[in-house]
Amino acid sequence: MLVKVFFWISVFIVFYTFFGYGILVWIIVRIKEALRKPQTFPMAEEFPMVTLLIAAYNEQDYVEEKMKNCLALDYPKDKLRIVWVTDGSNDKTPEMLSAYPENTVLHKPERCGKTAALNRAMEFVDTPFVVMTDANTYLNPESIYRLVRKFDNPKVGCVAGEKKVMTDGNSAAATEGVYWKYESFLKDLDDRLYSSMGAAGELIAIRRELWMPIPAGVLGDDLNISLNMLRRGYIIGYCKQAYAMEKPSADIKEERKRKVRLAANGYQISSMFRDLMNPFRYGVIAFQFVSHRVIRWILTPSNIILMFLLNIVLVLMGAGTFYTVFLILQLCFYLAALAGMIMDKKGRSGLLRVPYYFLFANFTMFPGLKYYLNFNGNAAWEKSRRA
Repeated sequence: MLVKVFFWISVFIVFYTFFGYGILVWIIVRIKEALRKPQTFPMAEEFPMVTLLIAAYNEQDYVEEKMKNCLALDYPKDKLRIVWVTDGSNDKTPEMLSAYPENTVLHKPERCGKTAALNRAMEFVDTPFVVMTDANTYLNPESIYRLVRKFDNPKVGCVAGEKKVMTDGNSAAATEGVYWKYESFLKDLDDRLYSSMGAAGELIAIRRELWMPIPAGVLGDDLNISLNMLRRGYIIGYCKQAYAMEKPSADIKEERKRKVRLAANGYQISSMFRDLMNPFRYGVIAFQFVSHRVIRWILTPSNIILMFLLNIVLVLMGAGTFYTVFLILQLCFYLAALAGMIMDKKGRSGLLRVPYYFLFANFTMFPGLKYYLNFNGNAAWEKSRRA
């Protein structure tokens, strides 16, 4: 019957998104690496010139700690340029940065959004490699060197670092770290298969010669920069030895603002880079992009709901014991998520935050779609407060 067909399609989509793709790629990678050793490349230059580019908007609370982190990076000081672009900041950020002679500070009073700030800043960058990061993230000491070494492979146009969330055990938003651990696992597998499927703005490195200005109205600079490399015939490397530490959102309300924006970005990217879904032109990249990104953004949230509703219909139709057990398991999951939501409101921690955050993260795709459809092209947005 059609109800069963659609039910199993929804089950497959949900399972494939969160488990199946990872399992499949893991198997393929193990076979690939068993048949052929990973390729090595000669070192082009041990310490090439690098620009560390930091886009900041009203980040006075982070300036001192960020500068301590920058100055502690294990990379030759004469090979590393630190550039801040603080366009639109009306707090003490530019003033505080001027106290550090190591910095080049680019500032203008008008606020046009992060993408416009990056476009302007890149006009002043002439080093062969650029590492972009945020003012509220902290890099491990060897991160710059680790990122640069990935460019020994001439096919790598961009390198994604690992994002780590500093969990404090008190905020439900800190369960964001669970998601990023799994996302990092998938990025590593994607890299070992052929190419990662994007980079997070917290830590991304590119070849300066491949830079293309980000189009106006782009919601997310990081995916636009990195996926453009795939479109131009390069691959996105992944370096788990280079990571950016970031605090979670202050609370679930602040996390919701961020998630809705990211969801809208997912819809925009799926439209802007729909050519990457063509397997005849992009081969394995099309498989990875659709599996890792597009299905998760476009199909999975609605199919989570559809799977539940169709399961109820099948139980009411007397479809069998399996469907009854499956529905009970789903109900238990939703009840656990409800308990996690109550715990979050009371400021308590616990494993029940995980199912709560899972549903929260997926269901913000719906207001994200509304945001995207009503988007007026203004890329500047209210940032989320951090814990």
